[in-house]
Amino acid sequence: MASQNILLLPGDGIGPEVSAAAERIIEWFSANGSTKFETERDLVGGCAYDAHGEAISEAAVEKAFAADAILLGAVGGPKWDKVPYDKRPEAGLLRLRKDLDLFANLRPAICYPALAKASSLKQELIEGLDILILRELTGGTYFGEPKEIVTLENGEKRAVDTQVYTTGEIARIARMAFELARTRSGKVTSMEKHNVMRSGVLWKEVVTNVYETEGFGDVRLEHMLADAGGMQLVRNPKQFDVIVTDNLFGDLLSDVAAMLTGSLGMLPSASLGLPDAATGKRKSLYEPVHGSAPDIAGKGVANPIAMIASFGMCMRYSFGLVEEADMLDRAIAGALGSGARTGDIADGGNAMGTTEMTDAIIAELVKLG
Repeated sequence: MASQNILLLPGDGIGPEVSAAAERIIEWFSANGSTKFETERDLVGGCAYDAHGEAISEAAVEKAFAADAILLGAVGGPKWDKVPYDKRPEAGLLRLRKDLDLFANLRPAICYPALAKASSLKQELIEGLDILILRELTGGTYFGEPKEIVTLENGEKRAVDTQVYTTGEIARIARMAFELARTRSGKVTSMEKHNVMRSGVLWKEVVTNVYETEGFGDVRLEHMLADAGGMQLVRNPKQFDVIVTDNLFGDLLSDVAAMLTGSLGMLPSASLGLPDAATGKRKSLYEPVHGSAPDIAGKGVANPIAMIASFGMCMRYSFGLVEEADMLDRAIAGALGSGARTGDIADGGNAMGTTEMTDAIIAELVKLG
């Protein structure tokens, strides 16, 4: 039986709770599938700062490089608001993305049939929604230099964040967008702000060049200003298939798309690197889109679906276990269809906790298995 090693980084807030739920799903597939999953744990985020004085230790980074895939819960919380900027909980996640060169962030926004009424939009606008937002993850404003706050001669302070992109960084994310679109509905919408940003001018130029010169004529490409894209996401979201955009706009637009589905607690994500030339394997990290939600941490009420679905993306993109990933998607849909709801999606009905929702998904896996 094939064996895969997964590094679990539960993190802060509700991270350990939803990670425990995902681990139960991992154990189920390990016991009932064609692949055995072995897991090990380490710290990231605020808990790592408390233990080591850093948002992630060198030992944890070494484990991340050695793992076949990483599953991360959440980082951050008000407890660490005053720690040094370079040691803040989020710095651990950013380091993993940068050191492992996880340049492509896949954020699906899918409306499960049972939750069509949970969105703040009209049901007919989001019923059947299936969007994939592809966010460039290792360039742009979050990593550009200089990044600083300086005191001017007159005593005022000036803050600088720099938006930087190279041709190669844009080309590889564009290439992945077209390749993913071929497995879906065949449409890519590239979003930037070429009307006011020089990086947007280059982004549009490079995306168009990849499209025209690398044989992607079977895919439809459209360009849209990112602010207009945000408006269209809430006006007519089903017009989109794959949206490709930069780091900052991708962060914003994917959260907008998340709420179309009813709750941030529903959305998984995958962060992928390029395939290794020798082995074909990618470095990869999977995490829910939601944050650490410190206000509900420890109460056992967090929605585990985004974390569980992140493991589903792990099976699909890291291990090629497409049938198993599809099975998990059906189990989540089945649990929701049977009426299982956590508080964030309960719509006034009886809400269950993290453990009970996980129980419901496992019960559906048993039926399907």
